[in-house]
Amino acid sequence: MPAYYANNIHSFLKQNPNNIVGILTAKSSDSGFYQQKHSQTDSWFIEIDVLQNALRELSANIDISNWHILLEYPIPRRGKRVDVILLAQDIILVLEFKSGSSQYTTTDCAQAEDYCLDLRDFHLESHKRIIVPFLVATNAKKHHHPISNQDDFVKPIYQTNKYQLPTALQVAFQTYTRPHQSAISPDKWNNSSYEPTPTIIEAAQTLYAGKNVIEISRSHAEEGNLTLTTSAVLNAIEQAKQNNQKLICFITGVPGAGKTLAGLNIVHNHDLHEDTLGVFLSGNRPLVKVLSEALARDYKNREDIKISEARREVSTFIQGVHHFLDEYFTVPTKIPPDKVVIFDEAQRAWNAEHSNRKFKRNYSEPEMMLSIMDRHPGWAVIVALIGGGQEINNGEAGLPEWGKTITNKFPHWHIMVSPELKHGHHSTGGQALFKQVPNNVIIQENDHLHLKVSIRSYKAEKVSDFFFNLLSIAPDKAKLILENELQEYPIYFSRSLATTKNWLKQQQRGTRRIGIVASSGARRLKAYGLNVQNDLSVEQWFLNPPSDVRSSYYLEDPATEFAVQGLELDWTAVCWGGDLRFINDSWTYKRFSGTKWQDVHKKTRKAYMLNKYRVLLTRAREGLIVWVPPGDIKDQTRLPQFYDGTANYLKQCGIPEIN
Repeated sequence: MPAYYANNIHSFLKQNPNNIVGILTAKSSDSGFYQQKHSQTDSWFIEIDVLQNALRELSANIDISNWHILLEYPIPRRGKRVDVILLAQDIILVLEFKSGSSQYTTTDCAQAEDYCLDLRDFHLESHKRIIVPFLVATNAKKHHHPISNQDDFVKPIYQTNKYQLPTALQVAFQTYTRPHQSAISPDKWNNSSYEPTPTIIEAAQTLYAGKNVIEISRSHAEEGNLTLTTSAVLNAIEQAKQNNQKLICFITGVPGAGKTLAGLNIVHNHDLHEDTLGVFLSGNRPLVKVLSEALARDYKNREDIKISEARREVSTFIQGVHHFLDEYFTVPTKIPPDKVVIFDEAQRAWNAEHSNRKFKRNYSEPEMMLSIMDRHPGWAVIVALIGGGQEINNGEAGLPEWGKTITNKFPHWHIMVSPELKHGHHSTGGQALFKQVPNNVIIQENDHLHLKVSIRSYKAEKVSDFFFNLLSIAPDKAKLILENELQEYPIYFSRSLATTKNWLKQQQRGTRRIGIVASSGARRLKAYGLNVQNDLSVEQWFLNPPSDVRSSYYLEDPATEFAVQGLELDWTAVCWGGDLRFINDSWTYKRFSGTKWQDVHKKTRKAYMLNKYRVLLTRAREGLIVWVPPGDIKDQTRLPQFYDGTANYLKQCGIPEIN
């Protein structure tokens, strides 16, 4: 969607501010995107006055005759619009106005920088163009003109008041313009393809606000993207209705591909709710907590209500799967009102043994879920979201339990799967739904049920493949992927915790989130000040700002695989523990008990431990660093030989070391 207003500088300076505000008002009303308020109209008049005065003064010093101006340019991922874009020959100047403000706040600076980062990452015509953020606090007294030679297309932010704005614009332009660069085409730029990749939190907030998430998300894949997956499942639900069938759809995808988002998008689709109900269920407690709190905070700000009231309002948007099973399975005749159930991270459903141990029910969760939904007369649909290779808890049944349960007890249910799930794929941890495809079940394949490209990162398919090969001890394959496919996705390792933290802090810009993650079995990281047994408040860790010591930004509290599964950060530091060691060309598995490490012998436990690291290594949207401790020859619980083999193996896989 183009800007509300676009013009060349010459015409903008001649135009009456009343006419410009009239255009902005009409466009905001037409889009339905923005509720016009008197305060916004006042702000526009102030901005236009400041801009016209500043550009007239600037034009007396440098030639800006070929510059162009855009007002209210949309940044869909954030649900907001940039106040002002100046296309200054070959560079892009992004201005965030705070009319009447007398200070430059950290929050406002982060907002301006976020706009620039989004343009750099998702806006086609901004690709490899220099972008300069400005925070214009009109009544502030001080101003700051940074100069930077850093090798990044988004430059440090200029903080300026209305009086110093002409000087700030001139300094920025003369610092960064390059005469040999081609000029930006204003029409192409204004109508450029924009393909944002929202976080699961941003997307859930959009859905809860009553918008289709497709409004803020465009996948980078031609096939297997969120739009096609959503449509495929909604069409399957419609067919199940018409044919009076029981149907189970399995959605798979690379880590961060948006499986949870696809499920939320499906169950909260307006067409689905015309004649039936749907419910989104998750056994992932941290995910439920973080999304619920994020929705409540956003709803509170939008509706100007108390946080307690907002929390009550959003409580039914996403629910815990165990509460659903408790309510319906214990009463054999009770039928849920929901004809469509989304089961998030269905591969983590409990097996019968664990279910019996926890609740004295000798049934696996797949069997319980199918049994409950099978009670519906006529049609019913289960949509199972599969994050393969991420079973991390004792008692998690894994993908084959669903296939076995359907084959043995519910063969009348129709199955829809992706080819990746039917035959096995690195994104499913190498698992398939069936060891051998049964003859008594109707199975339909649909390519669109596999999300091939991540909304966490453009490179997530290759990141997933890289770490799959790394953990599978295929270093040559891993190195080839890293060298040929992941040039724009930084992966490093270090033996120094201080170096690791400093590298991570250098990546943090705007509100891009950084954090430390570690295996729950890495108990001896405590010697380095990282206690994986701390009672982490995931809501505060994932949602609170950089100024809050409880937030991930502080790099003090590591989040384990249990806290981060299904969620994501922009940049991570993965802390390698003594629980998984690379010795003599193979993995050695350990658990810390009492005062020493003990060997892990069970095959299932070893698989869980590998999956823990698979989860940790695939949480970052933009890049990561792995910290491998140096060890201590004086401490028998963390000897250097526990870690040296792992560091050498990472180097063998092509990961460069930072000292």
